[in-house]
Amino acid sequence: MPFKHNAARRHRIGKMKFKVTNWREYEAGLRRRGSLTLWVTPEALAGWHAPRRRICGGQRRYSDLAIETALTLACVFSLPLRQTEGFIGSILDLLGLQLPVPDHTTLSRRAQKWERPAGRLPSMPDGPIHVLIDSTGLKIYGAGQRLEARHGTRSRRNWRKLHLAVNAGNGDIVAETLTDQTIDDPAQVEPLLNQIDGEIGQFTADGAYDGSPTYRAVLKHSDTANIVIPPRSTAVESNGDTGPPDQRDKHIAAIAKDGRLKWQVTTGYGKRSLVKTAIGPYKNLIGRRLRARSFPAQQTEVAIGCIVLNRMLACARPNSVRCQEKQA
Repeated sequence: MPFKHNAARRHRIGKMKFKVTNWREYEAGLRRRGSLTLWVTPEALAGWHAPRRRICGGQRRYSDLAIETALTLACVFSLPLRQTEGFIGSILDLLGLQLPVPDHTTLSRRAQKWERPAGRLPSMPDGPIHVLIDSTGLKIYGAGQRLEARHGTRSRRNWRKLHLAVNAGNGDIVAETLTDQTIDDPAQVEPLLNQIDGEIGQFTADGAYDGSPTYRAVLKHSDTANIVIPPRSTAVESNGDTGPPDQRDKHIAAIAKDGRLKWQVTTGYGKRSLVKTAIGPYKNLIGRRLRARSFPAQQTEVAIGCIVLNRMLACARPNSVRCQEKQA
């Protein structure tokens, strides 16, 4: 970002100040995030029981929507599965409903086989969208840093990598994947784009995604997409390897002619910070550590966390404007 070039004199640059213009609606939405009626919907209670299967074997007692509701409550209120079981039981008692409560063993087992139903991702707006992609790390169960520093042990479990695709227009998370820490970022571009049904007008990512695999994956999804990825300082022209039109070569030529700062302003690369704005609330509201221990359950936990975060943003989204600095 441009401010990195001013690191030596950063203390002289005043911090930008913003003002929320819809504070009353934003405050009401923040209170609504804690309402049980937002997370326990009448549709979930009506479809609590699983439909009967016509094949051999046991019958499921709880529907996928019931399991998703329980896991959503656990995610929103940061509850272990046993406390989630008691929490749901108290809610059903207060509502006067004679519905069975899934125990913590059932929740743990069904979380490993849960699949996202159609329509859970936010609806795409009309026309092409601006997609921002980035990744972050999430801690998992295992030996902590203090234990490693004190006893010299090393945990075999380290951390997972969460890959997010964000709509720059409204900040919604439109796609997510969870991988092991050894998976590189460009390898997840195509799986993320496969979750997006709409057309992509612009694709923006940082320099870690620079290369022909990313360009080919984006152009395969939307052949007219404008790709904004800063090439490395040692980048050379690719001679058409990134597909027609060769946008990467144009970025290299523009940076060589006018400099990287002007290229960032011209291409709108500064909007990439919006994906960091989505990663911050995820870690603050959902958590920095995964509670589930098996990898399929961790994928379910992340998917439900993204659904929860999108619903929270739909309830309360601030409209911020930059305050004008007073002239001396």
